[in-house]
Amino acid sequence: MATSAENNTAQNTSNPEFFTTVTAGPREITVPTGLFINGQWRHGADGETLGVTDAATGQEFVRVASATEGDAREAMDHAAKAQPDWENTSPQERADLLRSLYQLVQDNADDLAYLQSLELGRALKDSQGEVGYGGGFFRWYASRAEAIAGEYRVSPDGGSRIITHPKPVGPVLAVTPWNFPLAMITRKLAPALAAGCTMIVKPAQMTPLTALYLAELSRQAGLPDGVFQVLPTSTASNVSAILDDDRLRKFTFTGSTEVGQALAAKAAEGTIRTSLELGGNAPLVVLEHADMDKAVNAAIDAKMRGAGQVCIAANRILVHESLAEEFTAAVTKRIGEFVLGAGTDSDATAGPMVSAEQRDKVADMVEKAVEQGAKVEIGGFTLTEDSLAKHPELKTTGELDTNGFWYAPTVLSGVTQDFEIANQEIFGPVMTIQTFADEDEALANANATNFGLAGYVVGEKLQETMAFAEKMEVGMVAVNKGLLSDPAAPFGGVKQSGIGREGGFEGIEEYLETQFITVSY
Repeated sequence: MATSAENNTAQNTSNPEFFTTVTAGPREITVPTGLFINGQWRHGADGETLGVTDAATGQEFVRVASATEGDAREAMDHAAKAQPDWENTSPQERADLLRSLYQLVQDNADDLAYLQSLELGRALKDSQGEVGYGGGFFRWYASRAEAIAGEYRVSPDGGSRIITHPKPVGPVLAVTPWNFPLAMITRKLAPALAAGCTMIVKPAQMTPLTALYLAELSRQAGLPDGVFQVLPTSTASNVSAILDDDRLRKFTFTGSTEVGQALAAKAAEGTIRTSLELGGNAPLVVLEHADMDKAVNAAIDAKMRGAGQVCIAANRILVHESLAEEFTAAVTKRIGEFVLGAGTDSDATAGPMVSAEQRDKVADMVEKAVEQGAKVEIGGFTLTEDSLAKHPELKTTGELDTNGFWYAPTVLSGVTQDFEIANQEIFGPVMTIQTFADEDEALANANATNFGLAGYVVGEKLQETMAFAEKMEVGMVAVNKGLLSDPAAPFGGVKQSGIGREGGFEGIEEYLETQFITVSY
């Protein structure tokens, strides 16, 4: 893997005024700080900036430009202007550019991983995993760009020919969340580019640096001006305002259900094609015949990665009553081995949460669960000087800055389906354990939610386990493992967890529309 010195974006910056160097663990990384509009770095129209905070210290470490509504409308002008030329490039040319982007992500993987761990707080190992996953979308959709195809067939009456012609939808607005600052963009951007669509991205306010770094890589890869633009902003409505522009033809959103539904309603006023990946309340079911090691590994992977701040995290662990005591002891032991530290510290296996607000929300959920009768097996507290002194068993990489957004990895047992915490998306490092007596009860509880993004099931009787998986009311199921995301697989949910699919063969269809041509002979 190339070093930062060899591949640092500063080598090819288009305007040094819009770049600065940040310290992320042992690395010095040059990052863009401007808006990326029409292939150029620039200030926001009003000169305002937004701050980015190190979650491990609670301290702001850099400021980046904040887009106004005027900036967004200008970006829309450029996206619309670039659309005809971009959609008329050859599939091979688009594929080659996607392969170049994939290689640039690989070449800069270390910087991208450390940068994510700095702005998000996530443990470095998890960030490294995301870089591999996120970059993989460019490689996958490079092959799909060259495979877009329509049909030519005879009409049933034999008197004409039916031709279907896939065409790019047109300019796209993407709104992405903070918890996967690279992959949530590349999962949308790669198929859009492959299909021939231009895209404007509004990254999350808390984690804009990865998106801006990716924009610089796109410039280095040779993407034409206006094809990909990035607009961080402290006021989200400044960018979503362009949903009223009739030149915008696609809106894609990943984030909370409430915000996504509100923006989708606005998009519907212009009959803008929409795909949504919204909230989740994923169950992980440990059947009576489950292998204990597989069950524990699946639960740890599905729940604790990224400090539990993952949309497909296992929110509810449902364990057969005959296995519950052994399972609870095993996951508690594993979580007790976590080492807390700054995400950029390679020795840390668990980092801070992204913000004080997110940490406090999780702490409140745990407190209410305990009031309802849950038992704290481990954790259950915010890290302060006093709590650290009371819990010398907590493993850390060194002295933690208690101004950071720390919450101890936690296991709660004795939870039931009527607990408030069982009906909310926790989005934190808190594992809740429920028990069930038979598979009918397990399935009823697993499906007892308005959400349906992901689910997990562990069992050694494969026919029964697969039958259970198929009855789960979710868009994705992992069997006997806790990880399910893959660029080559469709990602998305049912019920209030979203509309549409990203990734896989299906993902590019979100950015294509079918034109029908009939020819009479």
